[in-house]
Amino acid sequence: MTDTQQPELTEDGRQRRTIKSFVMRAGRMTEGQQRGIDKGWPLFGLELEDGLRDFDQVFGRSAPRTFEIGFGMGHSTLEMAAAAPEQDFIGVEVHKPGVGALLNGAMTQGLSNLRVYSCDALEVLRDCVADASLDRVLLFFPDPWHKSRHHKRRIVQPAFAELVRSKLKIGGVLHMATDWENYAEHMLEVMNAAPGYRNLAADGTYVPRPEERPVTKFERRGERLGHGVWDLKFQRQA
Repeated sequence: MTDTQQPELTEDGRQRRTIKSFVMRAGRMTEGQQRGIDKGWPLFGLELEDGLRDFDQVFGRSAPRTFEIGFGMGHSTLEMAAAAPEQDFIGVEVHKPGVGALLNGAMTQGLSNLRVYSCDALEVLRDCVADASLDRVLLFFPDPWHKSRHHKRRIVQPAFAELVRSKLKIGGVLHMATDWENYAEHMLEVMNAAPGYRNLAADGTYVPRPEERPVTKFERRGERLGHGVWDLKFQRQA
């Protein structure tokens, strides 16, 4: 995951390299995705460099606000935003084809309750989102980094839990989902140890699949192959 603290410096004053929870992949843009970037970004795009934002001003209203980390190709984000026009959604994704696809979809569906960043989501959380301002943070199917030597790259770490907690309103919820059981166990271990949260699962482990989380094609394919999906919900207490 990206370091959520101030950058560490080496003895000669250079910034120490931080660990990323994602890999930048080059991808060809379809015509629709390029249209999304060209025409949708001026409407829905936000820049990390603009720093702390007043999202009531950005959206032109005060509404329940969801922040999604890594929306992939944006299918779930579009479905959630279309199904809840009374809520606002902020999506962050590093891969340009996915950003273009989401923006094109937002224009096609005439949505106005969606804004997009194209950069490291943890930097956006840290630098652009006010403390105690989010109702939900979503992390659906992050890269599991399943090899043991790569576990340090997993985004769900104690510092991540603390950063998200600081941005959630009291009573706000971090909702995570993964189809890797080992990562689900890792998430559960990290979050159960994180201060200021309450696990919303009745048995203290995983919640039943929430209706508000759209089912992706990827997930349906996994179900046909017998793969499980684990959902976790943790509520900010203080």
